[in-house]
Amino acid sequence: MAKNLFITATEARSGKSVISLGIMELLIRNLGRVGFFRPIIDGDKNRPDNDIQLFSTHFKLGISYENMFAYTLAQASDLIGQGRQDELMEGIFTSYKALENNHDFILCEGIELEGSSASFEFDVNAKIAKNLGCPILLVANAYKKSMEEVIQSIKIYHKSFIQEGCEVIATIVNRTIPDQGRHILSRLQEQSPAPGQLLYAVPNDIRLGNPTVGEIAHILGADILYGKDQINRHVYSFTVAAMQLRNFLTRLEHGTLVITPGDRSDVIVACLCAVSSMTMPNISGIMLTGGLRPEEPICRLIEGFSTMVPILAVEKDTFPSAIMVSRVHAGISPDNERKITRALEVFDTYVRSPELAQKIISSRTVVVTPKMFEYGLLQKARESKKQHIVLPEAEDDRILAAAEILLRRDVVRLTLLGNKARIRKKISRLGLNLDAANILEIQTSEHFEAYVHTYYALRKHKGITMEIARDIMSDANFFGTMMVHEADADGMVSGAVHTTQDTIRPAFEIIKTKPGISFVSSVFFMCLKDRVLVYGDCAINPDPDAELLAQIAVSSARTAQIFDIAPRVAMLSYSTGISGKGADVEKVRKATGLARELAAVQGLDIKIEGPIQYDAAIDPIVAGIKMPGSAVAGKATVFIFPDLNTGNNTYKAVQRSAGAVAIGPVLQGLNKPVNDLSRGCLVSDVVNTIAITAIQARAEKEQP
Repeated sequence: MAKNLFITATEARSGKSVISLGIMELLIRNLGRVGFFRPIIDGDKNRPDNDIQLFSTHFKLGISYENMFAYTLAQASDLIGQGRQDELMEGIFTSYKALENNHDFILCEGIELEGSSASFEFDVNAKIAKNLGCPILLVANAYKKSMEEVIQSIKIYHKSFIQEGCEVIATIVNRTIPDQGRHILSRLQEQSPAPGQLLYAVPNDIRLGNPTVGEIAHILGADILYGKDQINRHVYSFTVAAMQLRNFLTRLEHGTLVITPGDRSDVIVACLCAVSSMTMPNISGIMLTGGLRPEEPICRLIEGFSTMVPILAVEKDTFPSAIMVSRVHAGISPDNERKITRALEVFDTYVRSPELAQKIISSRTVVVTPKMFEYGLLQKARESKKQHIVLPEAEDDRILAAAEILLRRDVVRLTLLGNKARIRKKISRLGLNLDAANILEIQTSEHFEAYVHTYYALRKHKGITMEIARDIMSDANFFGTMMVHEADADGMVSGAVHTTQDTIRPAFEIIKTKPGISFVSSVFFMCLKDRVLVYGDCAINPDPDAELLAQIAVSSARTAQIFDIAPRVAMLSYSTGISGKGADVEKVRKATGLARELAAVQGLDIKIEGPIQYDAAIDPIVAGIKMPGSAVAGKATVFIFPDLNTGNNTYKAVQRSAGAVAIGPVLQGLNKPVNDLSRGCLVSDVVNTIAITAIQARAEKEQP
């Protein structure tokens, strides 16, 4: 199995970071602990390396900054200038090995320089890759280049790497124009001196190639006067406003950064009016020059606009500021989640991930890390034929942010329930792109009356009248649940602003539970450093009897199977085997027998053991003493707690003490999937829960 990969580019500004992001996510999906290493960085203490910060932050690698590189460019140049190349390589090798000791795979990224230093970077990158034993993935820049220029550059690099004794396993031609990529790949397949490599072409994406307002503000040292929450807007062009408004307004385009002296109040007001107008292009921001700030009356006017764009202020005059803006190079900053998401989306679209993963690694490790599991969720959800999930809490910022991520990654189809005007206003304020989402108002829905009649038919035996049914169906959770029941959606996620009871009650009344299952239960996926365990029930049922405990065990085992976790079920108690006595132990012993019977009736081949203590269930050494020969003891993957008090406290203790990532609760036992969020959930929690719901929905459809 390969342990590393070296990514390098034919030149600077090739979009290598986009490819590296995609490769890192690909590795985390398929491997265990993945590290990121840059042998040489073009930075110092005052200017940290952007890629190291980007990868460390986004992928939560947990590696100190100093351990992710060996030398700065100044240090490396000094060693080479003194003829101490061997010392340079030895230092790089030592730093790399220190990182390798704690990781299963290391993604190495080379340095790319401009101008006369380009030949230096090629030599040093090739030597580093060779000495570390890294296969190479080459990123070639096709931006504003002819096809012949691109092909010749790639061939030269391939030949040079081969001469250095390096193996090129893949080449990605980045930032191509339409139809160019296909022809380049065809020529390379015939002419490249690196046979057997994989070849891909990725078209240029202006959303990645253009800077954001925040990047411009950072590089120019600008003050952000207004719109700090909007600085991730992309700048596609800029214009200097030095003319009358009737002429200036005709020059506004989508994504324009308006540069104007700080005392041009007319331009400021006109720009904000344009932003609020439904007929004008949406500019990216305003830059005020000359060290001038709006006067107090203008500031009050600005603060009264409901729709805002970033307003920056710089000390330099207009012309020098415009020159500096024109020279800003677009990067991917660690805090720009939208650009990161877009980069990963582009990679997934144009690179055949399974094929490339197979090329990079020959086998998979048994280790499953939290990030590996999370990225696996997105991949599995994406492969589930784009299930349709309804979100009843679409006026919550976290829900909208998560929806954008999932839609941009092409994971699911989404319906957002709520007031259209308020939702669209929030989308605009947050600067999100949710054009692919279906926004639905309950009372104006064409299905509303039909849903009312369906609910009345389901609940009239409980004394429900048509008037009451109409009132109940006006509730977003009930309406969303009815969408799932009527197959107008495949699953529902709620709970960010509602209680668990608000989420579960409609599902229990309308969707109901599976045959043989009388109660809804839940599990948490507990992502430890090297494995993922299933804990149930830690959120729903306070004191289940033996029959319910058996149902929880079988439901949890089914859930584990859906998420590719081989179920070995431990029915937990304070004693192991036949040693203990007492009502609590007897309940677990009875539940174990009932669970085996229920699994057999449902045709499930599941290993179930109980009663068993936690240490005997998870530790092979303890298992060998307390329960030798058991198929579950020492290697359990599904842990069933005897009551909610034990389960809830245990999952939180493991989460806090062992640093585990707890994903859930995931509801189970329903005929169709509905899942509950915590009211304190993060955007990442929402993304994971929606992905889980999509996977459950697909699994339900595939069951015989």
